[in-house]
Amino acid sequence: MRRLLIPVLSVAAALSVAVGTGGCKKEGGASSSGTVDIGEYASMTGPTATFGQSSHEGTMMAVEEANAAGGVLGKQIKIISYDDRSDATEAVTAVQKLVSSDKVSAILGEIASKRSLAGAQPCQKAGVPMVSPASTNPTVTQVGDYIFRVCFTDDFQGKVCAQFAQKKGWKKVGVFTDVANDYSKGLTKVFKEVYPTGGGQIVAEDTYREGDKDFKGQLAKMKTAGVDAVFLPGYYTDVGNILRQARQIELNVPFFGGDGWDDPQTYLNLGSIADNCFFTNHYAADDKRPEVQAFIAAYSKRYKNADGSPKIPDAMGICGYDAARVLIDAIKRAGKTDPKAIRDALANTKDFPGASGNITIDANRNALKPIVILEFKDGKPHTVDAIAPK
Repeated sequence: MRRLLIPVLSVAAALSVAVGTGGCKKEGGASSSGTVDIGEYASMTGPTATFGQSSHEGTMMAVEEANAAGGVLGKQIKIISYDDRSDATEAVTAVQKLVSSDKVSAILGEIASKRSLAGAQPCQKAGVPMVSPASTNPTVTQVGDYIFRVCFTDDFQGKVCAQFAQKKGWKKVGVFTDVANDYSKGLTKVFKEVYPTGGGQIVAEDTYREGDKDFKGQLAKMKTAGVDAVFLPGYYTDVGNILRQARQIELNVPFFGGDGWDDPQTYLNLGSIADNCFFTNHYAADDKRPEVQAFIAAYSKRYKNADGSPKIPDAMGICGYDAARVLIDAIKRAGKTDPKAIRDALANTKDFPGASGNITIDANRNALKPIVILEFKDGKPHTVDAIAPK
């Protein structure tokens, strides 16, 4: 398990983080003690806890840097954070508390598209801007004009996955979808639209649900169909078990998927089982750009693994960092903590120098950003390609 710098409480209680103290709220997210209050909801516990833990660590690093440089609008920034326990219902409860009781100026979250879709509804209704660090399902920002993201969408990611399969020469592909997951279903939809245009065939399709333990029946069907590769658009929590069971039945073809695969510990534990498997992602730790290496150095100095070794950030860490920085920049440009003014500033974000790449928010409140493709070798991901949106 990842060691957290600080505990984040469940939706029953929030943790406020700030340089300074809390106070009675005033309209627009500014407390009487002079802080700018920003909400966060994340999966700090539950099946996909590493998503929330990593994005929270990135968020806190960005806030600490901003506060050390004087804060925003002459005030320190306070993060009011709730653990949604990897549950969509809890996500709704968290956001309702942030907008109604805490009266924050804006909200950061979530990573998982299913929970972002749930939390976006009360944000839009209340007129409080929400910035998702890494929810890629296209429908997230379609909830309304107060909902933003700093990551690419599955329209782009699914297309890149399909074109990658074409480029690899895989003529017969299986598709294995988590039907309980909006993210997985969204990626599958785009992949199925694009992949056949290159002459390939989807010769096997099957489904599972997040948390299932036995996948051998579905994998046996893939093997019988003679697939060259399997598209698996799921979360790391299931991907590891699926890869193990595939190798156990000697289904030794490549598997490939999206950014939901990203959790370094999962693949270190898998070792060579994951070799010759691929996934798309928001950034690569072996990217030599100074912005990336500076972020990794600062993050690894700030956060440690359970054994005390420096922690290498995953994509959710860098996306959490960039989401917080984009939001802080928007508050500065808005010149006030009024949610509508912040919303307008977010919509006008152009060429923001994010650690994960330059970020421009388009007319649909999505980020135009490059995507990287990683291949596993000895349990570690290595960059094989990087593709910018046209």
